[in-house]
Amino acid sequence: MREIFPGVFHWTAFHKPIGTEVSSYYLRSAGIVLDPKVPEDGLEALPGRPLQVVLTSGHHARDAQVFADEFEIPIRASREGAEHLGGALAVETFADGEEVVPGVTAIHIGELSDDEGTLHLAIGGGALAFADGINAYGDELDFFSDELLGDDPASVKTG
Repeated sequence: MREIFPGVFHWTAFHKPIGTEVSSYYLRSAGIVLDPKVPEDGLEALPGRPLQVVLTSGHHARDAQVFADEFEIPIRASREGAEHLGGALAVETFADGEEVVPGVTAIHIGELSDDEGTLHLAIGGGALAFADGINAYGDELDFFSDELLGDDPASVKTG
């Protein structure tokens, strides 16, 4: 786990259903974990106690229930994300443009899938937490490979 800028922590963990490492974040000032997987060193490795789990997509339920149970906190997802989950998790919903917690605003994208979203983080100079539309696994922002972007990758990229 590393602090990528003041108060924002990032870690990766293997996510068996898709066979790869995925990213999770803890935002200290907002008291939230985003799209969480349990860190390799366990929940005690977190740099603070989360107050909420927030999902950028219904596809990112991952270990949300583990966090919710351990810390007795709610799971939040967009209305579209909750529809994708279909009742698999009890979630509190938020809408496009809504401030999920002070300083964190939901933005509905819906290009790759209807429940794809982004969170604008008013932390430091600001940041965006994208669900799946883009990634930063290399030195630059990029799209996922075309085979992961559906039937019309060019349209998804344009969107």
